Amino acid sequence: MGRRAIAVKETAADSIAEVAWYIESKGLIVTAEHFADEVYDYLIKLADSRRTHAICREPERALLGYKCISYKKKYTIVFIETEE
Repeated sequence: MGRRAIAVKETAADSIAEVAWYIESKGLIVTAEHFADEVYDYLIKLADSRRTHAICREPERALLGYKCISYKKKYTIVFIETEE
């Protein structure tokens, strides 16, 4: 099975950490850790090169060639998909 390289930008990692911190601030420490782990596991699944994803619906992102995928119907993951 072919795998793509996954690089998570610092801004994305900061956003994941902010959501996890918010969950933790509500007293749900284990849930916050579980959320962050699930997000990163989901990002790793995007490395499967046998699967392609749709271009974003937003015109600005579509013009730049970004791909979008929904995560838990609440978050949108925006990424660039290349052959290499």
